[in-house]
Amino acid sequence: MSDERTAIYGPEELSLLGTIFDQAVASLPATMQTQANRTEIAKIVMDRAAAGERELLPLMTFAVAAGT
Repeated sequence: MSDERTAIYGPEELSLLGTIFDQAVASLPATMQTQANRTEIAKIVMDRAAAGERELLPLMTFAVAAGT
């Protein structure tokens, strides 16, 4: 059985998730803005969003922690 979640996001939600991703990556030192960290941050943002999280600050906290 797969742990993947399926979710459909509207334009506003996608914009918010994109902003969270961009801000989380930008908050990392340049040396940590690797493709691997960017991928991990994207996974965290999408996993948290699929779990129902929509608030900017908690999503940012999870996303930044993933990259460090």
